[in-house]
Amino acid sequence: MFILWDDIMLYTLNRNPLNLTKMKLDQSAMDNFWMPFTGNRDFKQSPRMVIRAKGMYLYDDKGGEILDGSSGLFCSPLGHCRDEITEAVSAQMAELDYVAPFQTAHPLGFKFAKRLADMLPSGINHVFFTNSGSEAVDTAMKIAYAYHYARGEGQRTRFASRERAYHGVNMGGVSLSGMIKNRQAFGPGIPGVVHMRHTWQSENRFTRGQAETGGVELANDLERIALNYGPDTIAACFVEPIAGSTGCLVPPKGYLERLREICDQYGILLVFDEVITGFGRTGKAFAADSFGVIPDIMTLAKALTNAAQPMGAVAVSDKVHDAIFNAAPDKAIELFHGYTYSAHPAACAAGLAVMDVFEKENLFERANELSEYFLDGMFSLSDLPLVTDIRGYGLLAGFDLEPGVAPGVRGLEVQKKLFHAGLNLKMTGDSGLLAPPFIAEESHIDQIVERLRDVIKAI
Repeated sequence: MFILWDDIMLYTLNRNPLNLTKMKLDQSAMDNFWMPFTGNRDFKQSPRMVIRAKGMYLYDDKGGEILDGSSGLFCSPLGHCRDEITEAVSAQMAELDYVAPFQTAHPLGFKFAKRLADMLPSGINHVFFTNSGSEAVDTAMKIAYAYHYARGEGQRTRFASRERAYHGVNMGGVSLSGMIKNRQAFGPGIPGVVHMRHTWQSENRFTRGQAETGGVELANDLERIALNYGPDTIAACFVEPIAGSTGCLVPPKGYLERLREICDQYGILLVFDEVITGFGRTGKAFAADSFGVIPDIMTLAKALTNAAQPMGAVAVSDKVHDAIFNAAPDKAIELFHGYTYSAHPAACAAGLAVMDVFEKENLFERANELSEYFLDGMFSLSDLPLVTDIRGYGLLAGFDLEPGVAPGVRGLEVQKKLFHAGLNLKMTGDSGLLAPPFIAEESHIDQIVERLRDVIKAI
């Protein structure tokens, strides 16, 4: 049995003239693939299939062109299918496809770590490679445990996180998560996670950039937690500088600064999850640079390789790194942790090629320059009755829709209609997220805003 669209058109890389090849997709292929974060039964009734991508655009199996308004999942700021990355990965795979990362290594791992250290905030000079943002978060938690253990404070086993937080889908990150649907079906999680309030405030709806008020008060939740449970029981505070997946929650002024003060006062590590905000999304290399607050640990992924290869990383301060290393005997393993594919040669090659493009094309500066035009466009949608809030910073913006018959139903409807109208974006429930590639032109921003307006008005 074949599915309804039995003639799927596969495009060649040559767009003009369009060369089509036909293939058949057996129904069993649809049945066997359990898709992530997707209503599988709903999707398979009317699939939205992407078969090619280039630059700013995705191309579906019906010949449609879809403008990528969210850089994939915030992970392709250079646009899609960059020749520089493809060539670097291909060349590396032809020379060295894999080497076990335990007690052996390859040069690119060291070269890429040095390249990142040169870009990271001052004092953060050590990089541990993972394969995703989720793995980076769990690794950061283990490093926090190990740091305190090495200093004789192994009783520090609690973590502070936030409501509406997203820190990946491994068990550590799920435990930190403040999004109930990401937690409720998966058991109790790891013990000792306490959640601060999120930073969205109804009185600051339609605020562009950082709200003027509320920052210090909200950050003081961390001190209340410390004094309630005992400051010497808390290992680390995990926050996204801008909460991403939950709808672009920009921190009020003074919020991150106050968290830093509290962490310093009580010996708590401050961890920034920069999986979404890292590598230019906020107009500078990292949100830590944009907000002027340096954490002890940073988690990275997504734009790290422009999503051309799976990869994540944990960037660690000298303070944390040296405490763990100095506590280990000479020639001993300092941290009993790692992954089969840590610092995979192809991923390192992709990452180095991405860093070259960032520098060659001055894309952090370009993102910063495009931000005002992008936010102007997004906030122009505030007149739509269904839009109940808009937030934004840099090249990241979120909007909320008036819920429909049940939470998330209207958001899914909008996402489907936008795909068929030629726009890809990320929806989380009834919140939409836009994060255009840094290569976008003002005309692309115009198209994003126009298509959003048309679809939301029609609904």
